[in-house]
Amino acid sequence: MIITTCKDIEDIIKFLEGEKSVFIVGCGECSTVCKTGGEKEVLDMKASLEKKGYAVTGYCIPDAPCTVAQIRSALRENKKAIDGADSILVLTCGLGAQSVKDNFLSEKTVHIGCDTQFMGQVCKDGVLLERCSGCGDCILELTDMICPITRCPKALLNGPCGGQNKGKCEVDKDMDCAWVLIYKALKEKNKLHLLKESRPPKDHSKMLKPRRLKV
Repeated sequence: MIITTCKDIEDIIKFLEGEKSVFIVGCGECSTVCKTGGEKEVLDMKASLEKKGYAVTGYCIPDAPCTVAQIRSALRENKKAIDGADSILVLTCGLGAQSVKDNFLSEKTVHIGCDTQFMGQVCKDGVLLERCSGCGDCILELTDMICPITRCPKALLNGPCGGQNKGKCEVDKDMDCAWVLIYKALKEKNKLHLLKESRPPKDHSKMLKPRRLKV
């Protein structure tokens, strides 16, 4: 899940300076869960923009705007409404917004209405937790599915720092130390021998940007 938050409406109004009309693109998956680009948020944005004097020529909410086939289909189905707008406002993650730009094949301006935060896990109480950094060299097999790269603020690979205190993180004392959690999890499964292996520094060549993968 790609976690997003909404940009302030006043910032979006600044993006639209000099324009009179806009078409809105939402997201039926991640942004819907995050309450940043689902149908309710798209309609709320439409109402807010119309209240500010902008004409909203239409909107669409493809399930996954980051998927080429889906966004091309959605844009094609709404071509007339989009042609009648000065720009497109995208309420998705940065990936979705770039997908709109890359697949519309037009010089029309694309604006982003959300801030992309992280890849995370959705809890039952609506809390969104960062759990993966997309490092390209996953070690979850060795840490019982607890990622130290993401859950340790220092991204330590060989155990906790000297600052952890009573199982809590030095950087955030309300947060459990990731390596203490890893230790307890491995101990329960009689896998503490995995902690005896010293891990070399992270191979950052595996996450050089931009990455490309052919499947």
